[in-house]
Amino acid sequence: MDDILVAKNVSKTYGDYTALDNISLKIPKNCIYGLLGPNGAGKTTFIRIINQIIYQDSGEVIFDGKPLAPEHISHIGYLPEERGLYKSMKVGEQALYLAQLKGLSKNESKKRLKYWFERLDIGDWWGKKIQELSKGMAQKIQFIVTILHEPKLLIFDEPFSGFDPINANIIKDEILQLKEKGTSIIFSTHRMESVEELCEHIALIHRSEKILDGRLSEIKKAYKNNVFNVGLQIQQEADTFLKTLEEKFSILSSSFDSDEMQLNVTLQLPSNHTSDVIAELSKKANINRFEETIPSANDIFIQTVNKRENDK
Repeated sequence: MDDILVAKNVSKTYGDYTALDNISLKIPKNCIYGLLGPNGAGKTTFIRIINQIIYQDSGEVIFDGKPLAPEHISHIGYLPEERGLYKSMKVGEQALYLAQLKGLSKNESKKRLKYWFERLDIGDWWGKKIQELSKGMAQKIQFIVTILHEPKLLIFDEPFSGFDPINANIIKDEILQLKEKGTSIIFSTHRMESVEELCEHIALIHRSEKILDGRLSEIKKAYKNNVFNVGLQIQQEADTFLKTLEEKFSILSSSFDSDEMQLNVTLQLPSNHTSDVIAELSKKANINRFEETIPSANDIFIQTVNKRENDK
């Protein structure tokens, strides 16, 4: 079985409101899967269905080859965006309690907690109360208790919320390590730079419908629009040279580096004419740079959502 989770035609309504409309997804094993969408798109509803907090009205969810059932909860770890730690309880007592709720014995819980507290350099927090911790510090505790039982599937909803850049990088590295050890991860966030860094596959949900999914690298290729950044070493006045380029090419932007005598231009080229363009430019200048612009996850997110809105 190559997929840890398969959703087949999953729908969920609340009265007259449709939260999910016929959603089908396949989340591969041992990958980081970005679940993306604007606020209110339906992501949280889908995550709650996976965690069996609520149930779909129709459709089917398959977990590791079997219909999703209560016994699968012990194989899932969920870090929600809204944290759920008890503020007046001591860190160690609470972590131990939550670990045992996940099915670990007291001795095993202590052993694993000791390892993670030392790994994240928070050993002296054991006797503190949650209310004494910053948001980021409390987030580290919640991260630990989410992963402690070593589930097959981890679901992170905005896992970097509350972290400074240094601690965000620490948690990012831990997430990558978990993936390398075979854990499957659903990653829900609005931070597109994190999607670029972590996610191999993505799905985009908008207004309760899936509007895009697949391997991120392949989606990026599909969204390429033949835009190139070009650096040209020129021997004549920049404005004059630029006018000759404008006669033949669509120029989206330009700038001139007088120290290097380099004209930097962004060109929109006709499809499948790259070699012809390089040959033409070579007659006029030395080409120092010729790079295709690949759309970012953020560009794809905005473009796809806007297109769906305009189509309706």
